[in-house]
Amino acid sequence: MTIRQQLEQLATETNHPCVTISLNTHRTHPDNAQDDLQLKNLLKEARERIVEEFGKRPVDGLLQKIEALPTEIDVNYNLNSLHIYLSNDTQEVIRSPHPTFENRVHIADKFALRPLLKVYNRSEEYLLLLLSQSGVQLFDALNDGINAEIRNADFPFSETRHYNTHSDRGSDSKHLDDLVREFLNKVDKAVVQVHNETGLTCVVVCTEDNYSRLMQVADKPGIYAGHASINYNQTALHHIAEQGWEVMEKLQQERKAEAVSEMKEAVAKGNVYTDLQDIYLAALDGRGDLLIIHEEYSQPVIMTGDRSFTVATDPTQPGVVDDITNQIAWEVLSKKGRVSYTAQDEIRDLGPIVMKTRY
Repeated sequence: MTIRQQLEQLATETNHPCVTISLNTHRTHPDNAQDDLQLKNLLKEARERIVEEFGKRPVDGLLQKIEALPTEIDVNYNLNSLHIYLSNDTQEVIRSPHPTFENRVHIADKFALRPLLKVYNRSEEYLLLLLSQSGVQLFDALNDGINAEIRNADFPFSETRHYNTHSDRGSDSKHLDDLVREFLNKVDKAVVQVHNETGLTCVVVCTEDNYSRLMQVADKPGIYAGHASINYNQTALHHIAEQGWEVMEKLQQERKAEAVSEMKEAVAKGNVYTDLQDIYLAALDGRGDLLIIHEEYSQPVIMTGDRSFTVATDPTQPGVVDDITNQIAWEVLSKKGRVSYTAQDEIRDLGPIVMKTRY
């Protein structure tokens, strides 16, 4: 299941209650030994709050899941944070390579999507094209790892299918160049077909010369995010995945900087909201084009209607939605808007949460 699919599944569930537990974890021993104790403490807090607010009988199935979790989670597989989604009907455990802002228990009628939204926001699924002397392979990659090799009627290309068959033209550089371009044109058409099916952009690992030629013959140059220079001594999958991620990670940082600039430019046009209630209504109505949230910002509220709330101070009190920014972010994302979390202070002069509207 992709991160987007997990988001959609958790975002659409309404239950009484939905419990989200987030904690920072450690990848290696002996540091990960403390993860088990921290998890047990948070599960104890969750159990006590649930019983106090709902009693035992209506949430018996949920309480049983809480009791069993410490034996079901192996700390040896932890990354930088752990996020647990529990209800009478659901149990999802998601490990993230990114730390979480704080260890906490969230209890409401909906799950706290912020940790998963951050994972989605920071993750990049893309195509990784290895264009080497021995042939051409295409992979589905996520961050610095390979999900799978794509195999279809085109991929993999075992070797170049265009080569010189005329002995008298072996030294004809233009003829040889034309053969390479013809071959790369076929590779490009095969990549475009996969892009049309998946919507994924592509990073190419090859020589700079071949990448330049590929861009010259490409039907859709915009689907290529960039290229990394091939090292024929290091073509192991983990190495080319790291090369691909360097390209995509740089692109991510550029997009974040562009988002902040876009937001500041939109202020002069009068289509930026900084009031939380205005942002919430615009998100519900599908008007959110770009939402930027500072990573340290959260806001508990008490809902007073389907489209209104009052600000609360204690997120642990019964009936309080721990963080309304979760719902706002999902509403924007699910309606084809963009969401960005930032730890930088360049947006603070506008506020901890700002929205550029479509109209």
